[in-house]
Order: sequence, then C-alpha cells, then structure tokens
Amino acid sequence: MKIAMGNDHTAIEMKNYIMEFVESKGYEVIDFGTNSTESCDYPEYGEKVGRAVADGEADLGIAICGTGVGISLACNKVRGIRACVCSEPYTAKLSRMHNDSNVLCFGARVIGQEMAKMITEEWLDAKYEGGRHQRRVDMVMDIEKRNE
Repeated sequence: MKIAMGNDHTAIEMKNYIMEFVESKGYEVIDFGTNSTESCDYPEYGEKVGRAVADGEADLGIAICGTGVGISLACNKVRGIRACVCSEPYTAKLSRMHNDSNVLCFGARVIGQEMAKMITEEWLDAKYEGGRHQRRVDMVMDIEKRNE
C-alpha cells in the first residue's frame, strides 16, 4: 500500500518522523513535501497529496502543516478527497471507520511526534465500515458534484 505524504516548511521534522514510522509498518511512502526550511505555500503540497490519492498513485495520504487546517483545505479541494484534521487518535480512527477519510492531516505546531504517531497508527489500522455510513459519505460526495 502506498501513502502520499506532503508538508510545508513548518513540518519537515514531523514529516520525516511519521514517514519513518509509516515505512516501519510496511507502507511505501511517496514524499511530496518540502525538505527546505524556506517559507513555502502549504496549498501546493496539499494539492499534490490530494491528486496522488485521487488519481490512484497512492492509496491514502498524510499532509502536515503548522495546524493541519490549511493543508487539509487544499487537499479537500481535489475531487474525491475526504481529508480530516485530527489532533487525537479517536477522531482519526472514526474518520476512517465512519467517513472513509482518505487523507489524514495534523499540525506540527499543535501536537507532538508521539501523538502524531498514535494518530497515524489508529488511522492506518482502522477500516471503513460502510453500511449505514455509506449513505452519508455519498451525500458528502454529492455536494462536491453539485458544486463543481
């Protein structure tokens, strides 16, 4: 399974830490993030992660900026992406199980590395339940279609 990862300048250390963790779990990582501390624009990296997932180049994505919010907004502008910002493991787990999230976002300035690792692990280990949740996921995707 392939994971697209992207980050801005605020999240290089966090990205590298999570990338190593994800690879240790047997995933292949495609790095779309910056490795420069020069100020850069998170939308560029959010779109790259979103496109990789939407186009099938990657199965899932992880995107990190200062708060996770900006990069998640950029990811969610790509058709077919359901990016969620998570600052604790429970929300990450349920975002996969109930919302079929396909991109995980968090903030390098908001959470520490160990929390990011716990969040990532719960998210990767969770499986979409479908069933009663599918109708709602379909409704969300219908909103996207109506607003192209």
